Formats: sequence, C-alpha cells, structure tokens
Amino acid sequence: MSELSALFAVLGGLAFILANVAVWAPRRLRVKLGALITAAVFLPMTYFSLSEMLGRPKPVATEWLRGALAEATVLGSQMQEDKAIYLWLALEGIDEPRAYALPWSEKLARQLHGARRSAEASGTRVKMRLPFENSLDRRDQVFYAAPQSPPPEKQTPVENPLNFQHSQSDPVATNN
Repeated sequence: MSELSALFAVLGGLAFILANVAVWAPRRLRVKLGALITAAVFLPMTYFSLSEMLGRPKPVATEWLRGALAEATVLGSQMQEDKAIYLWLALEGIDEPRAYALPWSEKLARQLHGARRSAEASGTRVKMRLPFENSLDRRDQVFYAAPQSPPPEKQTPVENPLNFQHSQSDPVATNN
C-alpha cells in the first residue's frame, strides 16, 4: 500500500504544479477556474483508478523493477484458454504476494499443469524460472515442481555406544 501512497503523492504534486502554472498564466478568469477544477477532479479520479488497479493482475511485460528476478513461487494459478494465464506469485524480498497475467500459451499452460501435478505428488510447491522474462518465445522449462527438501541431519552420538560405562547405582559395579 505504500507504493500507492507514494505514487499518488507524486501525481498530486504534478497536478499542483500544473494548476499553479495555469493560475499564474496570463489567461482569462474562466480558463484559470477551468484549470483549477480540472486539477481538483484529477486527484480523486487518479486515486480511484490506482486503487481500482490494486485488485487486478499486472501483465508480466510491465514489470520493469524486478525484471532480473531469477525465480518465484507460484501460490495459485488460473488458466483462461486463448486469453491469459493468471498467477499469484510470492517474490523474494516482498512480504505480500502479487497477481500477474501471462499471455496465453498452450506450451506454458501444459508446463504449469504438469508442474502442479508433480508438486502435489511430491508435496512441494510450484516454482517459476525468470518470471518477468520479456521473450514470448521461451524454449526452456518455465514452471517446475520444487525439489523436496532434504531430511534433517541425524544427531551424532556424543559418546561411543560401544564403550560401556558402569554407573554408581549399578549393582554389578558395587560388588567388585
């Protein structure tokens, strides 16, 4: 939500500058009032449009800030044939998941479906390589089931179990 606030503050500042230029320009009073009304309407409309976009999936082609991200975890997906592949991704370094839309590709849809089945069978999650790659002609595997994590390492005994030590309460040890 902080990104929305920062973007709105920048847009509000730009609207203020434009309205200020319009007010101080040598124009008629009607033109100046029109500029002020336009700036006043611009701010709530901008906030409404930005908040409306929050619930919509973002096309992966417009993700410029995280373009070099190597991998993402697919938390959920929905495919609409000939329209798009919608993904709910967990990105490294970001607390909340993000919604994205990939252009429809039968090859990617098959990969995603296969990766989901493999992940369910092995009890792992689906991963996505290079989620924001701009190329539509992907030749390699994009979706895959994450490998299972190795089991925890065994605890090594502190003492050698072959060395028997008598305790003080052992009746055999006290008879000697």
